[in-house]
Amino acid sequence: MLYCNWLQKKLFYKVIQITFFILAKTTRMRFFLFFLLISRVVIAQTSYPKDYFQSPLDIPMQLSGNFGELRPNHFHAGFDFKTLQREGLEVHAAADGYISRIKISPFGNGKAIYINHPNGFTTVYCHLQTATGEIEEYIKKTHYKEQAFEIEMFPKANELVVEKGQVIALSGNTGSSEGPHLHFEFRDTKTEKIINPMFFGFDKNFKDTKKPVIAAVYVYPLAGATANKSKQPLLLNLNLQKDGTYLATKVLTNGQIGFGITADDYDNVSFNKNGVYKVQSYLNGKAAFGYQFDTYSFDEMRYVNALIDYSRYRKSYQRVQKLFMTNPFNLSIIKTDAANGIVTVLPNLNLVYRIEVSDYFGNTTIVNIPIGFDAASPVVQKEEVVSNYFVKAKKDNIFSKDNMTATFPAGTFYDDFAMNFTLNGNVLTLHDDSVPVHSSFEITMQSDKYTDEQKSKVYIADLSSNGRLGYNSTSVKGNVYSTKTRSLGKYTLAMDTSAPTISIAKSIEGRWLSNEKTIQLSISDSGSGIKSYNGYLNGNWILFDYNYKTRKITHHFSDGIVAEGANDLKVIVTDQVGNSTTFETHFFRSQK
Repeated sequence: MLYCNWLQKKLFYKVIQITFFILAKTTRMRFFLFFLLISRVVIAQTSYPKDYFQSPLDIPMQLSGNFGELRPNHFHAGFDFKTLQREGLEVHAAADGYISRIKISPFGNGKAIYINHPNGFTTVYCHLQTATGEIEEYIKKTHYKEQAFEIEMFPKANELVVEKGQVIALSGNTGSSEGPHLHFEFRDTKTEKIINPMFFGFDKNFKDTKKPVIAAVYVYPLAGATANKSKQPLLLNLNLQKDGTYLATKVLTNGQIGFGITADDYDNVSFNKNGVYKVQSYLNGKAAFGYQFDTYSFDEMRYVNALIDYSRYRKSYQRVQKLFMTNPFNLSIIKTDAANGIVTVLPNLNLVYRIEVSDYFGNTTIVNIPIGFDAASPVVQKEEVVSNYFVKAKKDNIFSKDNMTATFPAGTFYDDFAMNFTLNGNVLTLHDDSVPVHSSFEITMQSDKYTDEQKSKVYIADLSSNGRLGYNSTSVKGNVYSTKTRSLGKYTLAMDTSAPTISIAKSIEGRWLSNEKTIQLSISDSGSGIKSYNGYLNGNWILFDYNYKTRKITHHFSDGIVAEGANDLKVIVTDQVGNSTTFETHFFRSQK
């Protein structure tokens, strides 16, 4: 659905109210109502400016990720532009405006800049290597003012004004980026809803004549039904027809079924797979279940885990997009019939189920699936789940065993399911990660084995299959430890008494570093993980950029803190439970 600027809407409806009053008692009412309908459609279709924004890069556009693409725990919020497999490309402001937000983090979007534009939209630029000019100066001053690498700033409208085409940054690979690229977004400034960049004229920068590829179609037996004598999800064979559509194996069932697909899209220039724009299914010609990636809110991101067959994804990393809901969830892009996409098959009833998958340019792939009734007994039985508790997704659930308790508020899960809740020694098993979790739940563990001095070093750890302990922020009251998490699996109490490590590739002790541009150290922690680090040069705090992927921190002498001649360096690294390590050395440098 397309959204108008709020002021445009307000003025439009005011005019309508006045006109409606004038025409209310005339014979032209019917014509006016038709005009009203047409006008609203025209305004909705033209609410996104097509020529207002320019590309943020000088190079031809190639995507490594598109809008709405399915990602771990979220839908992709924008375009990922390829940057020739390198960093340092100039990033331009897409239009006039002012920088409204800057966020610097070692994780997520890394170094990110947000620009508010006077037409009611915001553009976002992420994974930057560095900002430029007065923007970088503003960021650097904030780093030193707050004495922190991880910062967030909200400049006033008159502080960092930018013009269309102005170089605001250099492209990079910061944060959780898996390679050099520029992540670029459009948002509605008022609502913060993210919007498909294609609506802003970016579609003219791509050539796409390729149809999406439907790699697999699955049928899901529901509510005790069978499908082709199976009680488990079943892969259907697809046969290409002369008209370019696909015909699937006929599905014979005795009750309720749903369908799921794996699908990817390709364009003519990017040479990699991306997500599809639109999926729509029909039952005997009537729309059953569908969605398209136009706009949605960040609050809806995690519903990607409800849309896909999450269990299959955790086992095989295959994302099957379900075209039905057994328990409806509030993902606004979904449009469904009264049955929520579930097909009920009765005796002497033949149905045709059609799936259409399209890209933004209208290239469409179609699969037709004939459906009939069959009361035959199943050959493939449903996989049994080991469990001893049953979770009602829409109700609060509290499970306890000995000294451990798990509290699941209503809405923690998408569907009801049988949970494996067991305690083996000091390890609590909360089912496994094949069930998606939407919101946080609480785990509490009681233990009197730790002294008051040790308690600050104790935390509730998640236990991976290879035995690795993961840190969870833990509070302690008396002998009771508690944490909140959004993952099922194994949990136990752990204690971390090991300090982080700090190392340098080549000693700088007593050396002259006049020709060096940076100092770089490696930091790591084998226990609870690094919480903070601070560097000091001659007693003054200095900025170190942190790259968690390489576990390196880097100080740039261009910050201007280094002294002429002798310099003393101190770095202190602290882990999540307070263990710390100090690294000290001295070096010489001449600025002349």
